[in-house]
Amino acid sequence: GIRDTDRSRGLEDVYKRQQPDNMASISGNCMYDGLLYCYDNLDVFKLILLKSEGTKFSHMIDEMVEIEAEATHKYLNVLKRLGKPSPKIDTKLEHMIITGMFNTYFELIIHEMPIEDAKLYLDEMREFYTAGWMKIMGQD
Repeated sequence: GIRDTDRSRGLEDVYKRQQPDNMASISGNCMYDGLLYCYDNLDVFKLILLKSEGTKFSHMIDEMVEIEAEATHKYLNVLKRLGKPSPKIDTKLEHMIITGMFNTYFELIIHEMPIEDAKLYLDEMREFYTAGWMKIMGQD
């Protein structure tokens, strides 16, 4: 029979082939869940976002940007392995786009948008950033 490592490798290959098609929905679900969590803990997140200077939380967005940049690099490697390589994206531009995305996201919390409005804005924001990323990654 097929060894477990061969089976795992085969499943990983299928996942990687499907990753470009599923990326937007997975990312969107995470952003939606995060938004609900932030709204459930609105006072805490407003403190972190607006009043955390000098605390261990003051670099939260920068840390999130780093994590997202790493995930973006992994995704670019998947595209390359699938024969859909992306043009080189300047790391400074990448950092600015990701930072802008998180700042836009957290504006929903900072301004305490009504949750139903926030959900709609999040959908539109995701469409905007997904289209932009697909364009600069050469995947449109």
